[in-house]
Amino acid sequence: MATLVDIDDPADPRLADYRDLRDVELRKHLEAEHGLFLAEGEKVVRRAVTAGFTPRSFLRAPRWLDGLADVLATSPAPCYVLSEALAEEVTGFHVHRGALASLQRRPLEPLDTVLAAARSVLVLEDLVDHTNVGAIFRSGAALGVDAVLLAPRCADPLYRRSIKVGMGAVFTLPWTRLPDWYDALSDLSALGFTTVALTLAPDAVPIESAVADVDRLALVLGSEGHGLSTHWESAADRRAIIPMAEGIDSLNVAAATAVACYVAARR
Repeated sequence: MATLVDIDDPADPRLADYRDLRDVELRKHLEAEHGLFLAEGEKVVRRAVTAGFTPRSFLRAPRWLDGLADVLATSPAPCYVLSEALAEEVTGFHVHRGALASLQRRPLEPLDTVLAAARSVLVLEDLVDHTNVGAIFRSGAALGVDAVLLAPRCADPLYRRSIKVGMGAVFTLPWTRLPDWYDALSDLSALGFTTVALTLAPDAVPIESAVADVDRLALVLGSEGHGLSTHWESAADRRAIIPMAEGIDSLNVAAATAVACYVAARR
């Protein structure tokens, strides 16, 4: 059972995992160095623990303790109890329903393991917005995608904001980082996947026809600003477009992913 520890000093060193959560660069360094990530909100914390991630500690406001009583009852990690005002001083923002947890990261699964039983996967190249990454995980999980593959420079799906937007989908949807950016798509083709890039390229065909006859499908999506790199666009087996009303050429990458996943699930 978690030990409840009352804290009234914002400088208490035991709160180090929770400091300065709005400083993205600082958090990336700290979380990588210590192999941790943060989950925010009662539902997300519960989903992380249920998925088997090991808690390092919990942070709760007194009036929200009962909401995670079942989780705290089965964890040996300490639970730091702070007033909501003090929690905001430590973290730098208002903690939703007074619930945070610091959990231990796991080693990334090998690519072969993630793809072993996969029929549909998402492949993300250089997406840098954590909100978009989280939304893509949520759409993928909801619409039957089997795995997500990230290029080396993609934003961290275990960053707090990404986890929150994705409602913890990253805990249950298999994912890993691609070991080699340059040959990633040709390697997927060699494994039996048809790589379909979402792009405005002149030879792009409607997404429905691009995926209709595909068995193992890899939907390829590019960064928020410039879309796919020229290399990945040309390396894909097929190029696809989501047909739109006149005057609109594209959707936000998270919205486009949801549409593509919906179509792919019904192929």
